[in-house]
Parts: sequence; structure tokens; C-alpha cells
Amino acid sequence: MQLIEVPAKAGYVWFRQGIWLFRRNPLAFVTLFFTYLLAIMLVSLVPVIGAALPLLFIPGVAVGFMAACRDAVAGKPVMPTILVDGFRSYGQVTTQRLFVLGALYVAAMGLVFAASALLDGGVLFGMMMGAGSNATPDALAAQGMNGIGALLVATALYVPVSMLFWFAPVLTAWHDIPPVKALFFSIVSCWRNRGAFLVYGLLWFGVAIGTSVTLSLLLQALGADMNTGAVAVMMLATIVILTMLYCSFYATYRGCYGVQEKNSPEESKT
Repeated sequence: MQLIEVPAKAGYVWFRQGIWLFRRNPLAFVTLFFTYLLAIMLVSLVPVIGAALPLLFIPGVAVGFMAACRDAVAGKPVMPTILVDGFRSYGQVTTQRLFVLGALYVAAMGLVFAASALLDGGVLFGMMMGAGSNATPDALAAQGMNGIGALLVATALYVPVSMLFWFAPVLTAWHDIPPVKALFFSIVSCWRNRGAFLVYGLLWFGVAIGTSVTLSLLLQALGADMNTGAVAVMMLATIVILTMLYCSFYATYRGCYGVQEKNSPEESKT
């Protein structure tokens, strides 16, 4: 495994490759994403720790989605069960390491929201965790500048967290790298290719905002208020965009490392 440093224009390539990959099997990827959302909802029902519990599984699920992208590129069928590929296909040690990454992610997000709580009294944290009727977007807006400041602080702090965990799960599962080293390699990869990631992030942000504004204007032109049908259209568009974004994660991995996994289940059988 060797880190590849790419020019800023590579971010546009990753963006296009994510869309291309989604188009290879859109139904399978949307189904996969719906399965992921359903699993989050079910896990969140666990008393007391349910709100934070999904974060523990994110690294393992990330490996599963990357495996789905790998299979789609190879022309193989993509089934919802591949979401647990990270926990079942690479051995007990890897499974334990993915849970360690999950625990570190929970801790990191806890620190992010603890910092934001210094400004808004924990409203943003409660909103993200679904804790109570008082933790709503309206309640955050009512905080005024404190609410905006909390949101900006959380966003700023989440950037390095996302850099740490961007490649860490797949480096752990596919390259047998321990969690701490995987986190280090991940943030170094993101930093060295920060120009490409900036272009990549701006493109996806533009797509999200542009789609939202376009659909809102279109629905208004058609005389549709925000009824159930209009909300369903907006949600479907959001899910499609998020699914394409997830597909593009695989493109960033191939762009920064240019290799397949070291010990895939398929290779171990040959």
C-alpha cells in the first residue's frame, strides 16, 4: 500500500466516478442505503444508549458499503447483507479493531458536541441524538448567535474527525492496519490531498444545495405545498444524492491508494 498524492482536479474525477458507480446498479445501492437507515432506526431503539449506539457500528458498515462498491465495479450482484461484510469476512481481530474504531468515533463525536454545548447549552447535541421535544431545529434557531456559533464550532471540529475516519475502516479491514495507525494514515492521506478533497466536497455541496433549491422552486411552480407528496420527493432526492456520495467514497480510496484490499475473501480462497 502506497499513498498517492493527486492534483486538485482529482476531486472532480472522484465526484464523477461516484455518480458512474451509482448508475451501474442504482436499485441495489438505494436498497442498501435504505437497509442502512432501517438498521440505524432499529439500533436506536435500544434504551439509554440507543442514540449513540449507531456510531459504534459506522466503521464496520463503512467497510460493507466499500465492499458493495468493489463488487459493483467487478460486475457482481450487490445484496443488502454485504453491509456486515466488515464484521464477518476478515476475521475476529479485524472485527474487534472495527469496534475499537467505532468506540473512538463515539468518543470523538462526544467531544465535538461537548464543545458545541458550551455555546448552546447542548441543544445541538440533543437534536442530533433525538433527546427530547426541546431539542429541535427551531430550538437551535432560537439560540440566535449562540446556535449559529455552536453549529459552526461543531462543523469545524468535525472536519478533522472525518479526516481521521475517512479511510481508517477500510485500511483496518483491507490492509490489516491497527486502528491508531489507520487513523494516522487516514488523516495524512486527506491532508496531502486536501486540494482534491476541497474540490470534491464543494461539488457535492453544490449538488445538494442546487437540487434542494431546484426541487423547491419546481414544487412551488406546480402549486404544491409541503404536503406528504412533496416531502417524499425531497426525501427521495436526498437519499439518492447521499447514496451517490457514499459510492464516491470508494473512488477517493482508489484515488488515494490505487489498490484493492490486501486480503479479500475472494483472494483467500485462491
